[in-house]
Amino acid sequence: MSESLLAYLNGEYLPRSEACLPITDRGLLFGDSVYEVIPAYGGLPFRVSHHLRRLDRSLAAIHMRNPLDHAQWQAVLERLAAQLPGQDQSIYLQVTRGAYPIRNHVIPQQVKPNVIAFTSVNPPRNPDNARRGIKAITLPDNRWHRCDIKATTLLANVLARAQATEEGADEAILIRDGAAMEGSASNLFIVSNGLLLTPPDSEDLLPGITRDLVLELAREAGAPYAQASIHHSDLETAEEVWLTSSTREISAVVELDGRPVGKGVPGEHWYRMDALFQACKERLRLGSECRDN
Repeated sequence: MSESLLAYLNGEYLPRSEACLPITDRGLLFGDSVYEVIPAYGGLPFRVSHHLRRLDRSLAAIHMRNPLDHAQWQAVLERLAAQLPGQDQSIYLQVTRGAYPIRNHVIPQQVKPNVIAFTSVNPPRNPDNARRGIKAITLPDNRWHRCDIKATTLLANVLARAQATEEGADEAILIRDGAAMEGSASNLFIVSNGLLLTPPDSEDLLPGITRDLVLELAREAGAPYAQASIHHSDLETAEEVWLTSSTREISAVVELDGRPVGKGVPGEHWYRMDALFQACKERLRLGSECRDN
């Protein structure tokens, strides 16, 4: 299926096998690039404006301007998603600083970015799997100190996920100076004494789009929540632990470091939030955008 799909590359739509970059591209050589992953439910891209504003922030942080305006990005996303009408998808986009004749750490004065985007089918959500929850481990956070930039320099994240897999877990929660920050590819929530908590925005974690939606849904539902530091020990006493991302949605952690979280099954707060999130998705499928402003 993926071989027959077109990808976007610098203003053109090409078969994915033909959408190629030079070997001197700075994204390849230095990880000098940023990216986004945008879910599409029923073929409709979800919370596009939120993703594009984060893309703007990431580009500004690495001293670049967005090569496309938001209307142009919207057109690209819609054309890519239209190749899989009615299907759930993940749309990947990446902006690199471009390719230059000489490999040099110095940022070029005249930037000629390369822009890439493509879509892939997401398997249908399995409610039974969601209700089983996931397993996680904790690991030291050895990433760089600008995790708020959605950069493609993800080797530390990849190795953390690999270690989690080797230990029979689904994800790793990263600990920095005693504080739980986020997963290797997800944001962190806990429920403690009925209060929903997530670490505050900082340069040490990525401001997640799904994370922000969870906070919006909690506020509208009247569920108490706060952004506050979560100590490593708070994970051990939490009633519930969740990990969120655009592809993971809201996953309940039922086992952490080999010990059950709460009763070892998704808790009542997760069931309530998951229902609100799924209802939001269904409104999008029916043509009513869910809080994309």
